[in-house]
Amino acid sequence: MRWPVAQVTGIDFSATSVRHTEELKRKHNLNNLQVYQLPIERVHDLETSFDQIVCTGVLHHLADPDEGLRALRGMLKPDGAMHLMVYAPYGRAGIYMLQEYCRRIGVRPSEREIRDLAIALRALPRGHPLEPLLREALDFRQEAALADALLHPQDCAYSVPQLFDFVRRGGLVFGRWLRQAPYLPQCGAIAETPHASRLTHLAAEEQYAAVELFRGTMVRHSVVVYRDDWPGENGPIQFTDRCWQNYVPIRLPMTISVEERLPPGAAAVLLNQSHTYTDL
Repeated sequence: MRWPVAQVTGIDFSATSVRHTEELKRKHNLNNLQVYQLPIERVHDLETSFDQIVCTGVLHHLADPDEGLRALRGMLKPDGAMHLMVYAPYGRAGIYMLQEYCRRIGVRPSEREIRDLAIALRALPRGHPLEPLLREALDFRQEAALADALLHPQDCAYSVPQLFDFVRRGGLVFGRWLRQAPYLPQCGAIAETPHASRLTHLAAEEQYAAVELFRGTMVRHSVVVYRDDWPGENGPIQFTDRCWQNYVPIRLPMTISVEERLPPGAAAVLLNQSHTYTDL
């Protein structure tokens, strides 16, 4: 619907998800969408390649995430781009504690046990690492999402250094964070600390790793990556030369453009409402 001139292919391991998507396809007359029931590891069965691949919330549930990422890389055109989202460990500490709790006492994914689990979670002590997610994440208000988070049999998470290693093992290179500000030492409250100058002297990967530890509550990482043999023109965005003057900014739906009472010299101020950190 958003890109009517694009040819879109969707795959899912779940027959139920594929049926549901086929129903939506018919309802909205989406002639540019093809849907297949297919695991990521067999994506090569499509026998085609893609300009853009989007894989969010999937790789960290596979038995072998590296195999899944390599399979996707094999379907990406040399000058294409891939958007990946995987879990991050520190903000999910409370989830992993409760996953272990459920394993120890034998909670099963039945309707009754999930309902009992939801009741039990209301008694969590104040300050428990899961408390902020229960309070703020809309997903946790649904029993199915609660079961998926706390009773999923297979789930791994990647810190920033582990994510970069994962990307490299998959034959890819890092391009940019989907939302960059939370990772940058020159953005937000950390820029006003005595450590600001020390952080900015680190290599980029080390900066990202340090800021992840400082923020401490990231629950996921979303990145744009490219093949490690990409030809260059569609590679990582840089501001070290004058090429940036030809970039075309894309205003996202969750942003607000303010054009009144501006700072001196500003044409407008763009506010991103999607940042989960108030210092941004």
